[in-house]
Amino acid sequence: MDVNDSRECPGISNALEMHFLTTMYALEFIFGIIGNSIVVFGHIFCFKTWKSGNIYLFNLTLSDFAFLCTLPILVSSYSKGTWTYDITWCQANRFLLHANLYTSILFLSFISFDRYLLMKYPFRNHFLQKRSTATVFSIAVWVLVILELSPMFIFISVQNKEKQTLCTDYASSGKPVESLIYSMILTIIGFLVPLYVMWFFYMKTHAFLKSHRSQFSGGLTYEKPLTLVMMAVAVFSVLFTPYHIMRNIRIASRMEFWKLSPCAMDAINVIYIFTRPVAFLNSVINPLFYFLMGDHFREMLMNKVRHFFKRFTICCENSFQKGSHSEG
Repeated sequence: MDVNDSRECPGISNALEMHFLTTMYALEFIFGIIGNSIVVFGHIFCFKTWKSGNIYLFNLTLSDFAFLCTLPILVSSYSKGTWTYDITWCQANRFLLHANLYTSILFLSFISFDRYLLMKYPFRNHFLQKRSTATVFSIAVWVLVILELSPMFIFISVQNKEKQTLCTDYASSGKPVESLIYSMILTIIGFLVPLYVMWFFYMKTHAFLKSHRSQFSGGLTYEKPLTLVMMAVAVFSVLFTPYHIMRNIRIASRMEFWKLSPCAMDAINVIYIFTRPVAFLNSVINPLFYFLMGDHFREMLMNKVRHFFKRFTICCENSFQKGSHSEG
């Protein structure tokens, strides 16, 4: 939650947090839990053997679940206008929010690379397509994100303001100079570099398809990897870019050398608040990638659901018949 120091302007940012963020995070929790639960169900019951892409996408789902578990606390706190939990929960909450952002884009960068390799080596005979390699890379992603986000515990704190306890978000906490330096480093390493990797493999995939299109008899199969990479690039460009721009502007607006009126600071904070739930929409959109993988996830899932309902119907019919015979 952000502290509104303005006495000349109405607390628009406080009202947005109480109503807009509460509504958006509640919707993201509901739809995110449903979508990611379907993905977990599909992985457990549909895939007998996991390929490299399945490993990356399953880790992506774990990241989404970690983020979604933080939302009930956020919704409760924003709706009450105060933080009622320990400072450890505040820091852990903010840490997991950002961990989801940066693990998501890293895992989808690896998925973009994996889809490119799938076209070049359709029989998965490249060592980077092995499950053991994907497992090592997945562990490396988690370790890297934990290390790059560990300084955030220094900045996040609980503040007392007008008989309210506030768990400030990262852009509104800590010393602004140090916070801006860290935010810029995080923007470059955690966002821009992985986004460049996705753009790079999108261009490589597009060029590969363009030069080999005439040789493919099953064009649709080879269009799916391009669709996946294009979707990943588009989603993260649209969702993450406004957030990172406004996060850095919000931190810079708190610096002493930038003499802003209270209304101007509140306006910047209002725009920043709008970008936050938009960035976290990735946890709702990520399950869509499973239906575009080209590994027949949707078909396997629907077959499993039909099989389940068929068995359930047979079970109900048998129970009904047994009941009828016993009454007779």
